[in-house]
Amino acid sequence: MDKSVYHSTLKAMHEAGVNTAYYHGWATGALDNPDLEEQRVTDAYTAGFEHGKSGNTEGYKDWVDK
Repeated sequence: MDKSVYHSTLKAMHEAGVNTAYYHGWATGALDNPDLEEQRVTDAYTAGFEHGKSGNTEGYKDWVDK
């Protein structure tokens, strides 16, 4: 993922007030970092991780104020 897309997407998520777990999951997936341990994973984190890994920059809109 292009660095500018990564940063602009994180900024948009932050400004929109996206769920924190989703935000961290998306960043982790986008950077291709290892997933969290099973006991720490939430639905929001998993969705963010999958969206970040696939380069989805719009999926966060479903996780605002959740």
